[in-house]
Amino acid sequence: MELVGNTFYFEWEVSLILWLQAHMGSIGTALASFMSAFGEELACVVVFGFLYWCYDKRVGRFVGLNVMAGLLLNSMLKNIFLRRRPYFDNPDIQCLKPVNKKADIYNIAAQEYSFPSGHSTNAVAVYTSLAVHRKGSKALAVLGVLIPLLVGVSRFCLGVHYPTDVICGWLLGLAVIAAVPWLRQKINNDRVFYCVLLVLGLPGFFYCRSHDFFTGYGLLLGFVLADLFERRYVRFENTRSPLRAALRIVGGVAVFFGLNTLCKLPFSTEYLESGAMSAMMIRMLRYAIVIFADIGLYPMLFRYTGKWLKEPESAAKKDRG
Repeated sequence: MELVGNTFYFEWEVSLILWLQAHMGSIGTALASFMSAFGEELACVVVFGFLYWCYDKRVGRFVGLNVMAGLLLNSMLKNIFLRRRPYFDNPDIQCLKPVNKKADIYNIAAQEYSFPSGHSTNAVAVYTSLAVHRKGSKALAVLGVLIPLLVGVSRFCLGVHYPTDVICGWLLGLAVIAAVPWLRQKINNDRVFYCVLLVLGLPGFFYCRSHDFFTGYGLLLGFVLADLFERRYVRFENTRSPLRAALRIVGGVAVFFGLNTLCKLPFSTEYLESGAMSAMMIRMLRYAIVIFADIGLYPMLFRYTGKWLKEPESAAKKDRG
């Protein structure tokens, strides 16, 4: 099914994007592209991996759950508003960094909808979420404001979002990091809490037809199953060893992207990108498997690295949470 989408914007948004693109030059474009990366998949995996596998998995759970909920809600809103990206309807706006570099920039199914900005929501869910959890840290407070701000601005500088996409992406991220912990406090049982989150995403199956919804639901499903599995069967220790931390992050990133690629091999690219419901469900299951492996199964290997890499004496005690 071919996706079409809706066009709506304020004139000042187009004027602002055109003015920025006319004046930022090659250096500004490079800086915008660099800052945009802080809201992308790789950066989120690395930051979450450091927090969860190395620093403090309780902080990792807090940030990770906010990110998963933000991804899912963002995609559900995108499929309600169906807003086309700025360069679709304004030929003078340049698309300087497409969402999917391998696809036609005018393919909505590949480039996805515009409102609200997923990068902006991700940046708030990761960096502002971390600052909220670690109250009292001025450095984290600054990063929690500055990084989402720069990520969001970079998105309309690059021509892939309207400013209102970004503003609403920020607001959605703030709503998520306020609502999810609040809901968690109201529901003491982990299984019930996770079931509530998954049920809240179910309406999306009736109207969402873009890839990002099925990606988001798969990630949330895999995350909650992995967390319950890890708490009961794995219960790994965090680390303060720089070498062990580096190995864990590199290995975790390799598992995420390697397993994702491996799960695609039985299917053709044309089928996976076709938009068929069966392909979408395979996408959801693929991401659920990948995140379950990375959060639930991968940490089982940490006990073996501990046999040949000594943990510093200052390391935190074993986390039984």
